[in-house]
Amino acid sequence: MPSPPSIGRSLGWPRVELSENDKEIRVTAELPDIEEKDIEISLDDHQLVIRGEKKSETSDEERGYSERSYGRFERRIGLPSQIDEEKVEAAFRNGVLTVTVPRTAEAAKLRKTISINAG
Repeated sequence: MPSPPSIGRSLGWPRVELSENDKEIRVTAELPDIEEKDIEISLDDHQLVIRGEKKSETSDEERGYSERSYGRFERRIGLPSQIDEEKVEAAFRNGVLTVTVPRTAEAAKLRKTISINAG
């Protein structure tokens, strides 16, 4: 039986949730058991890049047991070109990373509702 993929190679990890309105795009990522110092956030060619490393160590000297697991991860999320890169903010609390990406004033003007033709 093949072993499960490591955390850095599992598809879709970390889980992210996207929400947006006319003013901003908000990306929320669940990063349990990861410390803020092990997370890197950047913008790269209209992509929000979240990368880091998960390190876990457990030991029980009385039983002679220790376990270590490490895994790197990276998620890339495509962004529109009408964002204000200078005002992007990030917060990390209780294992949840929230990145707020403000839209430029021009972005609200570019939104358009498209009607569906019956028929």
